Amino acid sequence: MSKLAQSQMKALALQDLRKHRSEKWRIFPGDVLPLPVAEMDFPVAAPIRKLLVEMVENSDLGYLGPIPELGQAFSAFAKRRWGWNADAGQVRIAADVGVGVVEVLRVLTSPGDKILINSPVYPNFWSWSAEVHLKEIDIPFLESESTVNGSHWIIDWDGIERAYASGIKAHLISNPHNPLGRVFTHDELARLAELAARYQVYILSDEIHAPLTFAESTFTPFLQVSDQARKFGITITSASKGWNIAGLKCAIILTENAPLFEKLNAIAAATHYRASLLGGFASAVAFSEGEPWLNAVLLELDKNRTLVADLIAELTPSIRYRIPNSSYLAWLDLTALALGEDPAARLIEKARVAFVPGLRFGKEYSQFVRLNFATSPEILREAFTRIAHAND
Repeated sequence: MSKLAQSQMKALALQDLRKHRSEKWRIFPGDVLPLPVAEMDFPVAAPIRKLLVEMVENSDLGYLGPIPELGQAFSAFAKRRWGWNADAGQVRIAADVGVGVVEVLRVLTSPGDKILINSPVYPNFWSWSAEVHLKEIDIPFLESESTVNGSHWIIDWDGIERAYASGIKAHLISNPHNPLGRVFTHDELARLAELAARYQVYILSDEIHAPLTFAESTFTPFLQVSDQARKFGITITSASKGWNIAGLKCAIILTENAPLFEKLNAIAAATHYRASLLGGFASAVAFSEGEPWLNAVLLELDKNRTLVADLIAELTPSIRYRIPNSSYLAWLDLTALALGEDPAARLIEKARVAFVPGLRFGKEYSQFVRLNFATSPEILREAFTRIAHAND
């Protein structure tokens, strides 16, 4: 492990964070601790900062053109990190993962087609499918006392096969999963690919949180698992979550099947040019030079995911929390706090701390909230201290 990975990655101080211009720090009053938006409070990696300064100082701020460096950098990163020989020649560019998903769905589906989603899931999955006028079929994860790959959230295989057999056109998965922090196993992905081949279903795999998988779990890229996965699978991912550069606007769409790659040539050429020049080259640098920074961040996130459990045990023991196996999002069950129909709204009002309401992730999750723990231990302690007094 590098010296940087062994050193402490310190989150920015609250007084400095409040000067930030991003959504996270502008949508709530100044006395609210904002812990909903999925961006980290750590300083951006030095190689990315260096590149951005150079480009701005050289007035290199035009439109994004050809950028083979990004596909090559991602492919090399995937090989080092996951043993995956991703095909750099089948990389397309989009402004972000959402744009990538929507544009792929425009090509592969028609209005009125059915798409499978597994709640609780990232809220934009619902809006992306609505944008292309698809009929959403939800087969939720099942919570269990047993575990798969360290997660208590289990796939409902019978439900998925029934949905596939009913005429599903596409299945949108989040791997690693937002908000559950669940990492799909190789066998699970291979089983999904087999079902996809049997029922002719395209699987779109959102793998944006993959670089943030913790050491006890193994991330498996969907396109790596089988020929069936490569025939029916499309990966959409980005450096934006792993390296905290969401505002730079760049993602990649990846296939590993020549006919499917040709089919996606129907994606509008403007999809590429709407991405950011800064984002494209910053993403390439993240994948090629950003691993020491990423490793250091993962050490801090590992501490923080355990700290959340410790703070709950100390201050709010009735909250249910299962430690995630990836990323920096905690899925909290607040049922026992009896905060009413909208716990997130109550916590803003009474505790001055903000989370993402669980209802956005699926209709059955009104008593849940999603917390972002990619911040300082001091902010996390203050947040749970405030929650403990929400009913005072």
